[in-house]
Amino acid sequence: MTDERLFQVQRHERLLTELHTHGAVRVRELARDLGVSELTIRRDIAALAARNLVNRVHGGATLPSRSRPAGRPRAAVTSGFTIGMVVPSLDFYWPPVIAGARAAAGALGVTLQLRGSSYEPDEDRRQIRRLVEAGEVRGLLLAPSLDDDAMIDWIGGLPIPSVLVERQPRRRHRTDWVRSDHGLGLEIAVQHLSEHGHRRIGLLLSRGSPTSAYLRHPDLLPPVLLDDPPHRMVREVVAGCRRAGATALIVHSDPHAIAVAQACAEQGWRVPEDMALISYDDEVAHLGEPPLTAVRPPKNHVGRLAVELIVSRLLDGSQRPAQGVLVAPSLVVRQSSPFHVRV
Repeated sequence: MTDERLFQVQRHERLLTELHTHGAVRVRELARDLGVSELTIRRDIAALAARNLVNRVHGGATLPSRSRPAGRPRAAVTSGFTIGMVVPSLDFYWPPVIAGARAAAGALGVTLQLRGSSYEPDEDRRQIRRLVEAGEVRGLLLAPSLDDDAMIDWIGGLPIPSVLVERQPRRRHRTDWVRSDHGLGLEIAVQHLSEHGHRRIGLLLSRGSPTSAYLRHPDLLPPVLLDDPPHRMVREVVAGCRRAGATALIVHSDPHAIAVAQACAEQGWRVPEDMALISYDDEVAHLGEPPLTAVRPPKNHVGRLAVELIVSRLLDGSQRPAQGVLVAPSLVVRQSSPFHVRV
């Protein structure tokens, strides 16, 4: 199931890329190029058509055209759109999301206005108000703090539509959103470790991180929360995991995972022979010693899909059903995890 979901996302990305490049795709040719059945491609087209990202035609698909005059490319219809984007950080995690959004905006002829915020609701509101009150933007891509329902209610009352990016309302709400499927990312990591014989796997999470809220798995030891930035308690936590019989750890995020690897080295434990490690985020995991295997959220794709969702909302209006989209992460295998445990 994990591989099927991952491959489906990759096929969808390839299909949309071909459409934006050529304006149309044929089922037979795409099935041949991707090495899958024509039925699989037809199902992919149907799934994208349900999100109003493609039009189904006999033998293939085209870009949506019902909202634009015949003969005019999609970019010509959307070239007057300006979209505001507010993210909590302009460095760690968010640059690939922003890059994906900018790439999609460029392909669609959309202008993107970017604002950096923080992880504070008041600052989120201030930056969002600036964009709305300027009167230039027609839609918003937002990644606010959602610690309570007040923020999502406030966003719902704005005069222009929005899409949540790497965020999901905690209750039912008529708001579009797109985020990485972090639960699936954790499942991919667990599967990788299980295939190498690990049965006692610990989970260390960054306290207060929005991502950590999605990282839970019934087959893991109870999660342990780590302070940000990493603290001396990392050594004690690792020792506790060893006493609990853990042979592998999944750690969010990269700085914490690197600190865990350092704590193992200080206590004479080899990675991965004595303790396998998988980091979650893959921002700087490759700088660890040893380089860390990591779950990589599909940040670029999330940014691209967020732009496509808000453009579809602007073209189709308020009658378009609200959508939530999950995008599958991938696993980058390096030197910290391949050791096979003897049973």
